Amino acid sequence: MRRTLNALYDSAAAVAALCMVGLLISVLLSILGRQFHFHISGIDAYAGYLMAGTASLALAHTLKRGEHIRVTLLLAALKGTWKRLLELWALGLGTLLAGLYAWYSVRLVWFSHAFNDVSTSNDATPLWLPQIGMAVGALILAIAMLDELVLEILGRRVAADGEALHNE
Repeated sequence: MRRTLNALYDSAAAVAALCMVGLLISVLLSILGRQFHFHISGIDAYAGYLMAGTASLALAHTLKRGEHIRVTLLLAALKGTWKRLLELWALGLGTLLAGLYAWYSVRLVWFSHAFNDVSTSNDATPLWLPQIGMAVGALILAIAMLDELVLEILGRRVAADGEALHNE
C-alpha cells in the first residue's frame, strides 16, 4: 500500500511538472505572438488552466516531502503528549480542510459539466476539462493528508528533515 501511495504522489508531481512545462510553452507562445504579430486563440486562458493544474497536482507530493510551510515555533516548545496532541489536531484539521477542498473541487467539475459551462474567452473551452486537474490534485491532497493523519495515529509518521524546515 505504501508503494502505491508514494507512486500516486510521485505521478501527480510528474503531471504537475508537465503542466508547468506546458505553462512555460503557453507563455512563450504568447510572448512570441506579440513580437511576431500572430495570435493563438485562448492561449492566456490555457496558461491559467495549466497554472491551476500545476499548483493543485503538486500539493500532495509537497506535503509528503515536508516542504509545506509550517509554523514550528509552538511545536518546538512542546514536548511529549502536548506535542502529539497538537500534531493530531493540526493533521485532523488539515485532513478536514483537504477533504472539503476535494469535495467542492469535484462538485465544481460536476456542475460545470452538467450546466455546459464554458470559458468566457474566445476559445469557449468547456470548463470541466481544465478543472479536472484541480479536482484530481485536491483528491490526492486529501488522500495524502489522511495518510499523514493515520501514520501519526499509528506512531509511524516520520517528520521530514529537509532544508525547508531549517529555513522557517
